[in-house]
Amino acid sequence: MSQVPLRDAGHAEVMNEESRPSDPMGQAPQPAPQPTPSYAAPSGAGYPSTSGTPAGAEYTHRYGATGTQERPAEHTQPYPFGFTPNALTPPPSKPRKTRSGGLAAAVVAGALVAGIVGGIGGAAGYDALTDDASTGSQVSSLDASNVSNSSIPETQIEKVAQSVLPSTVQLNVRGGQESGSGTGIVISSDGEILTNNHVVEAAADGGEITVSFNDGSIARAEIVGRDPVTDLAVVKAADKSGLTPAKLGSSADLRVGQQVVAIGSPFGLESTVTTGIVSALNRPVQAGESAETSNVFPAIQTDAAINPGNSGGPLVDADGAVIGINSAIRTSGGESGSIGLGFAIPIDLAKNVAAQLVDGKTVEHARIGVTVSDAVETDGMTTIGAEVKSVSDGSAAAKAGIETGDVIVRIDDQAIASSDALVATVRGYQPGDKVSLTYTRDGKQQTADVTLDSDGGSLGS
Repeated sequence: MSQVPLRDAGHAEVMNEESRPSDPMGQAPQPAPQPTPSYAAPSGAGYPSTSGTPAGAEYTHRYGATGTQERPAEHTQPYPFGFTPNALTPPPSKPRKTRSGGLAAAVVAGALVAGIVGGIGGAAGYDALTDDASTGSQVSSLDASNVSNSSIPETQIEKVAQSVLPSTVQLNVRGGQESGSGTGIVISSDGEILTNNHVVEAAADGGEITVSFNDGSIARAEIVGRDPVTDLAVVKAADKSGLTPAKLGSSADLRVGQQVVAIGSPFGLESTVTTGIVSALNRPVQAGESAETSNVFPAIQTDAAINPGNSGGPLVDADGAVIGINSAIRTSGGESGSIGLGFAIPIDLAKNVAAQLVDGKTVEHARIGVTVSDAVETDGMTTIGAEVKSVSDGSAAAKAGIETGDVIVRIDDQAIASSDALVATVRGYQPGDKVSLTYTRDGKQQTADVTLDSDGGSLGS
């Protein structure tokens, strides 16, 4: 999941409309140079590797196995630092000049002998006292035939895992020069499966998809539909019935700190369960770039371990309801494994897109009708909103009175701190939704009601 800035020649787009100008010619606050975080879309041997993975620090889209960094060998030390075996032997004491030295030596020797004799006698006495009570049988820790875990209370995580695993599958994909694996979620009893577009796009042009189910069965699958803009796709497994569809929850009322569970096939290890919490909400994530388009979404951030191969798998709450589709991770340097920064597409967005794909429709996305860039504070480095660079004629923004130079700082209750945040937030809505848009003009804050436009599916074409 490589991070690809949603910009072209210095512009950020809202719903992929137009490129933002590279030189605002002094209009309004200027974009500050932003550090490029290292995001990785797991790619490499055995996983979708390079397609759609742009250069630079990146979100990895392809949950592909990459070389992992060798962990430095751990060293053991037989003695504490600065301690040597010689320290165990006390230095010989200097002989004391005394007339009774011989007597003292005799007393010490006698004490040692007495101690030895006493020890032997004590042990013998103890054996004599316990011989009658001993059965003579030998007890071993290896004799555990009667030990069982059945009496251990089932935890909530166990319950969640047992309920969701039957609805989670591994997808093996091959097409062109690429091959790899990811994860999917069963959404119908006859084999419809929701996953990421980047998991299956390699098979879009005559490739192959194989589905491995939790019960060990395998089936071929075909692509039903894909939406590169939201990085979602639906495939259909052949000749399947009686499957257990996953329970889809809601992402509208999620809370930071609530417990979540991630299930998938990291590095091809199917049915892997990890746990964590919701670390943040509405995180604008540029989840890389597919062959068709770049995309950004309002992500659920989690510290549950998500690795290459988890793409398309479920992020579920403590009731076992799917609240997100695991899609991206942030990486550190050349490593591609989890560092506790995973990102999932909210299930409310995913459900809407999946319903359109299943019905054979072209997915439509909400838009305001503006191009924007980051608005920056006078310190030259703190972004404070999305500065409007242009307004499309007849667009939702034009009808609401938005003008070039306005700085959008909020949509409904969601703060907008950057151009990417505006793109991600709008993408979470549907065409026709009404939102309250807060912006600043000439230093004064104003509010406008906006009915969002539809792109007519053009962003995904």
